[in-house]
Amino acid sequence: YIDDVFMATNVFKEDILKELDETIKTDSNFTINTTISQSLEYLDVTVENNNGHLKISIYHKSASESYILPYESDHPRHIHANIIYAALAQAALNCSNVEDFDMERLSTEMILLVNGYPPKFIQHHLVTRSNDNNRICCIE
Repeated sequence: YIDDVFMATNVFKEDILKELDETIKTDSNFTINTTISQSLEYLDVTVENNNGHLKISIYHKSASESYILPYESDHPRHIHANIIYAALAQAALNCSNVEDFDMERLSTEMILLVNGYPPKFIQHHLVTRSNDNNRICCIE
């Protein structure tokens, strides 16, 4: 198996590299490639070092398109509502500041409109789900 892991630390680069070298010596099947950077994309998030503070936001692959389940499909309406809930939950869990959350919410709203979701349906579920997220998540 290939597992990708990232680590954020305030330990000196040389100390980390020494520790990683020791780890590699204990298992010949274990390899480590190191990259030291101010930011990285990992799974569905971007992690940035912003003056010693980690800033996390949702990462959108450049090749991904804005396709979601069209509103005109024969799926039950609760499926469409769950798309809104899932997008807002992802934003609430993965955005470390309110501005990034708001941008994700706006992006979600635009994608929904492009895919034929009625504005009243969107607004109803955005307000309902935003209130739910405010109860379960603390942002900033």
